[in-house]
Amino acid sequence: MTFDKLKPQIEDILQNESKDVAARLTEVCEVLETNIPYYDWVGFYFRNGDKEELKLKAFAGEPTDHEIIPFGRGICGQVAVSNKNFVVPDVKAQNNYIACSIHVKAEIVIPLFVNGENIGQIDIDSHTEDPFSHEDELFLEWINENVSKIL
Repeated sequence: MTFDKLKPQIEDILQNESKDVAARLTEVCEVLETNIPYYDWVGFYFRNGDKEELKLKAFAGEPTDHEIIPFGRGICGQVAVSNKNFVVPDVKAQNNYIACSIHVKAEIVIPLFVNGENIGQIDIDSHTEDPFSHEDELFLEWINENVSKIL
């Protein structure tokens, strides 16, 4: 399914105020993980209060032990510090990678901003080597822009 076909579905999920934010984010994760073949794990991490760490709020895919990630550690922790997209075509080539599963070959992390402040991120793991394109980045940025409106 193309990104443009998923956008109306994601908008509907995010605008459904009968569900709390965590439920809507989980549903977005499930839609992405189900409809994009190389999105094998999808999650939203957010800053954990005043702590210099991220906390997993919603995900779809295999459960992970990495529910808390310190700033600077792993790909997610680096994005929390850099405020920049991070596309990793081959996780084995990263020396600061936190292995979530032996099957993960690539990862993309896009920061989520509210009022110019990096408050979280969307994280995608793939079992496919080098699957992420510029279109993935643009699509995930679009998702985060829409998520920021409900936070």
